[in-house]
Amino acid sequence: MPKYMIEANYTADGLKGVLAKGGSSRRDVVQSMAAELGGSLESFYFAFGDADAFVTLDMPDNVSVAAAAMTVSASGAASAKTTVLLTPEEVDEAAKKSVNYVPPGS
Repeated sequence: MPKYMIEANYTADGLKGVLAKGGSSRRDVVQSMAAELGGSLESFYFAFGDADAFVTLDMPDNVSVAAAAMTVSASGAASAKTTVLLTPEEVDEAAKKSVNYVPPGS
């Protein structure tokens, strides 16, 4: 199943919700959301720095992840940046593919 890393940032209202209900509540909500879309939560960590939380999900497809990301962002309580993750074996497979490409200016 494809793996995705989500970098989440909470708005002031979103952080008020985290303060009121706790971090484990947010993890549980994301775990439930992933399961309803046919996926699973691998990890959920809060962080200092540019992102408030890092979430790793196993999800069935890009459409399911896009649906989740759009719903989260539309809530106005958080925004999400999604990164598709590849295994080393997937990179090995990609490296073996023949690609016909002409660089600009060639």
